[in-house]
Amino acid sequence: MNTYIKTISLIAIVFFTSSCSKILDVKPVSSITSESYWNTENDVTGYLTGIYYDMRASVNTTFYLEDRGDTFSPGLEAGLSSAWQQNLTSSNAPNWIGYYNLIHHCNLVIKYGNIISFTNGNNKNRALAEAHFIRAFTYFWLLRSWGDVPIVLEPTESDQISLPARAPQTQVMDQILNDVNLAISLFPESGFVNKSRASKPAAYALKTDALLWKAKVLAGGDAALNEAVITADQAMAGVSLEPGFPNIFSTKNGQEVIFSLYFKRDDMFDQNGKKIDKSDQYGSTLKPRDIFVSNATNVNDIAFSRGGARSAYSPSQKFRDLFVNADVRKAASYIIATAANGSTIGIFDNKFRGTIYQDDDRYWENDIIVYRLAEIILFKAEALAALNRVPEAITELNKVRNRAKIGNYPGVETKLAVETEILDERFRELYLELKRWPDLIRFHKAGTINIYNEVPNLGAKGNMPLFFPIPRTQIDLNPNLTQTLGY
Repeated sequence: MNTYIKTISLIAIVFFTSSCSKILDVKPVSSITSESYWNTENDVTGYLTGIYYDMRASVNTTFYLEDRGDTFSPGLEAGLSSAWQQNLTSSNAPNWIGYYNLIHHCNLVIKYGNIISFTNGNNKNRALAEAHFIRAFTYFWLLRSWGDVPIVLEPTESDQISLPARAPQTQVMDQILNDVNLAISLFPESGFVNKSRASKPAAYALKTDALLWKAKVLAGGDAALNEAVITADQAMAGVSLEPGFPNIFSTKNGQEVIFSLYFKRDDMFDQNGKKIDKSDQYGSTLKPRDIFVSNATNVNDIAFSRGGARSAYSPSQKFRDLFVNADVRKAASYIIATAANGSTIGIFDNKFRGTIYQDDDRYWENDIIVYRLAEIILFKAEALAALNRVPEAITELNKVRNRAKIGNYPGVETKLAVETEILDERFRELYLELKRWPDLIRFHKAGTINIYNEVPNLGAKGNMPLFFPIPRTQIDLNPNLTQTLGY
């Protein structure tokens, strides 16, 4: 453990003496730091470990990919975000600095990993593949959040740099696919070394996700959809559906998981290598503190804690209405705390239940599952339906429905009806897994739904832009930047 902490501390030193560029209001890495650090393969692989910590911190939020959708209603405690309220301006805009820091770290690994000698060529290729995967994933996160974004492909090691403008979304998508294709070509094994690290199946999953966005949001057409069908099959290699739905979240990296970001109480450190006593997965924002549910008749069934939990949100009525009683995902997704008189105390997430430590409290340490098999099956169904290959889409859809014990799709076999059902099935299956807002945008752009009719706060704002604004301070730092259209 001491060696591990020292490694994390060294990584932290490099992280905090390096960043991306003036455009992001951070410091460039010095040449002294670069020359003294990047010497051996252990420098590369150790730095990658730090990148995964940074990646986990960057995506451990519902703000970008859930809050703006229709997943949440107000919970018991205040804390509704500006994204949920659709109250977004250049004054309160979220900042992309953290994501560009992550990209900068990937750029460093790609630059120095290519020139450092490794004793084993497979280890070098795997490290580079992971860096390209994480860079692609981060740009995809940026693309879905802000639309046009700057593309930075070199580490910033001098302050004598040009300040990039926002690149068009199609160009950003090209870069994402270039990175993910390079990752696929570099991974030395076809399967997994560790599901908490990127792999070739994870790269195929990301590529499928990106291709569907390209097809539906960026007018990529049937070519992107046909390729998504192929890459979905490639992403499914080596995984199988869990027989029991709750097992997906109670088991670390089970048979269904393709890629996850690891959480564990005894594996959480700050930038100085000091153990963090409390660092919770984002699901804690839909959990109650003990004081709210202590008198509930079903208190023993509710995941609560003394600290960390904050029931800012509740699963929305719209989401809950999608379930039939036979659906095994219903009880595994939300729970209603009931008072002795039969009234409702609160409604809480039941998917990410954390772990009770008898000597302490409940810790919200469920992994962030980035990709799992059920989603890839639904991706394939979505691509097939968009291609008007409706019977094939229904075959894929039924695989997920039957695991949920709700039987085969009973509706009419039209393209619109099946696409609508796939969207609803993704809501039931992937609730709170950071999927809903991108799903709504894809199906809106494809004409299946009108997103302004689906999200109450969005519809109430009129023609609210679907991408985030950037802070005015970013434009002040870099006059080559323009504000997101509509703000």
